[in-house]
Amino acid sequence: MKWLIDLNVLLDVIQQRLPFFDSSAQVISKTVRGEAAGFIASHELTTIYYIVNRHANRQAADDIVDWLLVHFEIIPQGAEVFKRARQLAFADFEDAAVASAAEAAQCEFIVTRNVVDFTNSPVPAIAPADLLVL
Repeated sequence: MKWLIDLNVLLDVIQQRLPFFDSSAQVISKTVRGEAAGFIASHELTTIYYIVNRHANRQAADDIVDWLLVHFEIIPQGAEVFKRARQLAFADFEDAAVASAAEAAQCEFIVTRNVVDFTNSPVPAIAPADLLVL
């Protein structure tokens, strides 16, 4: 199975956000254990770095980015991926960029807590808790 992990799921774990932490952590653990191929859109790394550096410190930001680079495939987002994102009928360009990246990497799912935001996605979106019962 191949899935793209949306930023909100990653931040649920990084920031230990309740009540979402448990299901998000289980999905990430499945990826780390090799039960699925986990992908991250390249723009998510810079956002995570910014947030962790701002709310913790530079060392924590460096550590989490290094950990993500070891355990996830990073989907490059060049002009074609962003052009495709602009073609999708999304209210939020960042969500369109995630959907376009997932499509480019031929992911089966986008794992997100904002499933409704991906109604027009070429790759189906699924909540972490729902993915765990597949």
